[in-house]
Amino acid sequence: MSESLSGKIAAITGAASGIGLAATRALLDAGARVVMIDRNAEALDQLARELGGDVVTQVTDLLDPASCDAMVPEVLAKVGHLDIMLCNAGSYIGGDLKDTDPAAIDRMLNLNVNAVIKNVHAVAPHMTGRGTGDIIVTCSIAGHAPIHVEPVYSASKWAVTCFVQTMRRQLMGQGVRVAQVSPGPVVSALLSDWEPERLQRMKDAGALMEPEEVSDAMIYMLTRPRNVTVRDMIVLPSMFDI
Repeated sequence: MSESLSGKIAAITGAASGIGLAATRALLDAGARVVMIDRNAEALDQLARELGGDVVTQVTDLLDPASCDAMVPEVLAKVGHLDIMLCNAGSYIGGDLKDTDPAAIDRMLNLNVNAVIKNVHAVAPHMTGRGTGDIIVTCSIAGHAPIHVEPVYSASKWAVTCFVQTMRRQLMGQGVRVAQVSPGPVVSALLSDWEPERLQRMKDAGALMEPEEVSDAMIYMLTRPRNVTVRDMIVLPSMFDI
């Protein structure tokens, strides 16, 4: 039996593209109001005009400490409360470690790990104070298996898996569900760093999926009765071999 999301208020980081945009559309279709969070102000303005009155925009650069720290207070000032927080923003580094730029490593770990921890740190007291809420983090199959062609990315997602599952246990008795969705490769800007040959090979093999497949999983997780937590949902293209 599913629960309605009508009237709920959700915030989504990385909402201007990919999984974040697909989740925005799915939540709006389910009757929720959505705060779209992204650093791309122009894209947010355009999407807000396209998607209509149930969208609120929040320009935040998660890699800027002051902007990241201000995000949740600024969102709450706009909408009053949050029922759902989707920590979705992230970046990707693949290839051999020796070929990776140290600055890119810092950037990815700050976005994929530190920003998620700080966002949850900021929103959790609000939700526990209300005695209800859902926090879902976009993780990856790379958070469950050591993908040898992406050691830095895999390390970041293993860290996220550990954080999500420890926070799930910290908050489980306070009315707040904490969970993650772990997709395989998704057709999105996140794969822009993939070698062209690898990307084409995966496309030809049917080993990529669309962002909507992941947002469908998120909606399923969010609509379970409050006595049920889907702690992690792994969503893979059927032809993805791992």
